[in-house]
Formats: sequence, C-alpha cells, structure tokens
Amino acid sequence: MDSNIRLLTKAVTWQVSGFFTMMLIGFFFTGSIAASGGIAIAGTIIGFIAYFIHELAWSKIVWGLSKR
Repeated sequence: MDSNIRLLTKAVTWQVSGFFTMMLIGFFFTGSIAASGGIAIAGTIIGFIAYFIHELAWSKIVWGLSKR
C-alpha cells in the first residue's frame, strides 16, 4: 500500500506531465497561449483532486490485492 506522501508525489508528477500535454492540446485548438494556459490550469487542479481521491479510495479496497 502506498503512503499518503507517495500518493501525493505520484499525483503531482502525473499532473505536471498532464498540464503540459493539456496546454499543447489547448493551444492547438485555440491558438492562444492565455486560453490554453487557463484550460490547462483548470484541468490540472480538477484532475489532481480527482486522482488523489481516486487513489485514496482504492487504497482502502482490499479486493484484488495479493498476499505476499
């Protein structure tokens, strides 16, 4: 099971890579750095919260865990 700090670190590194990907996609569709930055920031914040809650929920579910 991951510690909360490990979950937080995984969420942050995932969101950093997602931020740049989303900004590139947003720029492709809008042609605006400001608009793509706003889209990427909103997506990063929402995605970070959703990912962290998702991981916390799954860390409490014992189904499918192997006993080592």
